[in-house]
Amino acid sequence: MPKNPPESMQHHLRQRLNTRAGERWPQLSGVQVRFRTGFAYVAGQLPDEEDPLPLCRLRFTGVLHTWGFALYLASRGGYQDNFLPTGLPFGSPEEALDCACGFYLGDPTP
Repeated sequence: MPKNPPESMQHHLRQRLNTRAGERWPQLSGVQVRFRTGFAYVAGQLPDEEDPLPLCRLRFTGVLHTWGFALYLASRGGYQDNFLPTGLPFGSPEEALDCACGFYLGDPTP
């Protein structure tokens, strides 16, 4: 069974994603990250919504700066492996957040 990253890496990932959200996505009041069996599930918190908006799933590769990417598809109610704008199925957490937020918050420029 795949393992979650160490607690220090989990903390660092949460910090990076919340920092990026604050810099690039003012629509969000924050980002929630939960870990399960080698995946980090990322959801954005909208100011006037009680439930967070599922955005993407990151797959732990063993490297802090490179994560696999799956976009949350509301039409399917689940995650599907996908490509980032770089054309790769993996990249930085910030690239993944920008891609998912661009899709869900209506800004295709990231």
